[in-house]
Amino acid sequence: MTKPDHSLNQSLAPTALAGAIAMAVAMGFGRFSYTPILPGMMTGLGLTPADAGLIASANFVGYLVGAVAAGYGWAAGRERAVSLSALVATTVLLLAMGLTSSLLLFSVIRFLAGVASAFTMIFTSAIVLSRGLATGNPHVQSVHFGGVGIGIAVSSLMVFLLPAQGFHAFASWQAAWFGGAVIACAGTILVAALLPPGPASGKSAEREKPLVWTRPLFVVTLTYGLFGFGYVITATFLVAMARQGASDHTVEFLAWLITGLSAAISVHLWRRAVPRLRIVGVYLAGLLVEAIGLVLVVTLPSPYAPLIGGLMLGLTFIMVTAYGLQIGRALAPESPRKALAFMTAAFGAGQIVGPLVAGWLAEGSGSFDTPTLLAAGVLLFCAALIGVEMRRIVAAVDA
Repeated sequence: MTKPDHSLNQSLAPTALAGAIAMAVAMGFGRFSYTPILPGMMTGLGLTPADAGLIASANFVGYLVGAVAAGYGWAAGRERAVSLSALVATTVLLLAMGLTSSLLLFSVIRFLAGVASAFTMIFTSAIVLSRGLATGNPHVQSVHFGGVGIGIAVSSLMVFLLPAQGFHAFASWQAAWFGGAVIACAGTILVAALLPPGPASGKSAEREKPLVWTRPLFVVTLTYGLFGFGYVITATFLVAMARQGASDHTVEFLAWLITGLSAAISVHLWRRAVPRLRIVGVYLAGLLVEAIGLVLVVTLPSPYAPLIGGLMLGLTFIMVTAYGLQIGRALAPESPRKALAFMTAAFGAGQIVGPLVAGWLAEGSGSFDTPTLLAAGVLLFCAALIGVEMRRIVAAVDA
């Protein structure tokens, strides 16, 4: 067992903060601000649910391409430069979203934003999480991934407040994209000032060994990809669902704000259950809780459905993402970056299909109930698969 490197403790807080801000920019704004901005785009531009799903899927195709590209080792030793470049690209692409009304250009921009968010996710995580692991500090992961929730909450607040600030020259959805670009620019500057040069091991320039696909790693990667399909339907359309039947925009704002705030603390809260359930058990519990949340979105009346759905989405999706990657790294100790990249690619593949299927089903049925129940069924299947393979996965993680 590797002994903690206490010489890194002094720089650990700025490193964790840099990770949180980077995740807030790349994920909270670069990826998930599309959700609260989407209803305004659908109203102002006449986008259908299928159009909205196509744009969302373009982003996830980009995420998949970025994740696969990250696994080839070309960025070894240059993680910091790639991460910062991706954050700059995210800022520019947020700005570009407010400068067009073309479905094709929206899709191209969101594709590129997906590539940028994958690069930031993988290479910033390689820097930040390696330093937390080297010091034996369990709080680094919570702070790092909590940044996604903070970004979601801030984007929700921004979208809610901007129409009242006199941006009369622009549609509300345009002002929201511009506002996101300004916040992303500020965040990128802070990350550049705080992020250390590279992973703590000092071996970032070394190429990893080929990834060995054991049965536990295959099962976890499969469920991780299916989870991407299941969670993304609500993550993409939650605010649009909240707008249906609402008399004002307060419910949709609160739904996404609750999602972000609960996501920000989710990893910290679930970490308390790890000693009792172990990390694989917590991963399984997260799948079950989110599946229940999806069922409640369909069965509860408005305005409670989107609020409870947002809460249970926020409490689980970051934690499942973080712990899934942690399990994957443990299952491939000789090639952790490759495992992280391929699991992220599986996740991205699930996300590509999710919005397309949800948009198509919603347009045909006139509501999001059917795709939401489909997502719940997929998550329950994932939970069952992990339950069946639990003993093998735990044994492999502990090996």
